[in-house]
Amino acid sequence: MKLKEGSFLWYLYLDKIYCLLSVRNVKALVEYFHLLDVHRKNTLNDVLFYHFLHHVTDLKKPQIKIVFDMLDWSAAGEIGFDQFYMLVCLLLAHQNHLEGQFMYRHSRPIFDLLDVDGEMRIGESTFQTFRFLLNIKRHDLRELYQDFDITGDRQKRLNYKEFKLYTIFSIDKSLKRQKAAKEKEKEK
Repeated sequence: MKLKEGSFLWYLYLDKIYCLLSVRNVKALVEYFHLLDVHRKNTLNDVLFYHFLHHVTDLKKPQIKIVFDMLDWSAAGEIGFDQFYMLVCLLLAHQNHLEGQFMYRHSRPIFDLLDVDGEMRIGESTFQTFRFLLNIKRHDLRELYQDFDITGDRQKRLNYKEFKLYTIFSIDKSLKRQKAAKEKEKEK
């Protein structure tokens, strides 16, 4: 998934440590949201949402529908600014290769979004469905459930604590990769 160059989101800055937008960027995003909200209900329905994501990303229609259904947790057929803000931050984190940092910093909201059935557990099939958003590779997904499903329920479902452990581990792994890359660069 990539943001289309020149789109509005391309010009927003995501803080690399906290994975949040600045106040100025949030204000601009609120104005953008109101421009998209042609019905003046402070929400975006599925059609508006589809056209927005189709315009700013390279996501296909089925992926956009999956994302909309994930964000529309009340099944009202529309999303508000809170969900829109979360999506924009996630898209910017993906664009800046900060998915691990984003999951770590916002582990609870991400867990709640991925817990589509409300059982306080995330199944492997759910991760498989949404892995394009979080940039999780297939082998990382297998490793995730082998290493972090520690409750012993054998159902390949993570609770929040196991998910949080995974985010900590992935950040640590990412930092080690960055450090190794810098050391290789110094050797050259």
